[in-house]
Amino acid sequence: QVQLVESGGGLVQAGGSLRLSCAASEGTFTFSRAAMGWFRQAPGKEREFVATINWNYSTYYADSVKGRFTISRDNAKNTVYLQMSSLEPEDTAVYYCAAAGIATANRGPYKYWGQGTQVTVSS
Repeated sequence: QVQLVESGGGLVQAGGSLRLSCAASEGTFTFSRAAMGWFRQAPGKEREFVATINWNYSTYYADSVKGRFTISRDNAKNTVYLQMSSLEPEDTAVYYCAAAGIATANRGPYKYWGQGTQVTVSS
């Protein structure tokens, strides 16, 4: 059974940085061949795309985080990261990692999801 476990969330002041991690246990998918994505959901809002990284390390970001967030992966550790800098109160949300066969901003193809980690940015 595939498990994705996020960590690294917390409380940070505006302008600060955090690094989220998502560790995957391989079951029915091979991490190195998977596209990994980060999504977030703020209270009362829909879950939205943040960033994705393909098996070949190509990346794609939401406009709202471009230039501030960086997604990366370490296949030897079955882990994907989200480095977040210049954080804003609007970045406050539960952040989820997910795995899919293709790198996309759409939620549909992501078959496996983590439980989420809370990020709170104070003004």
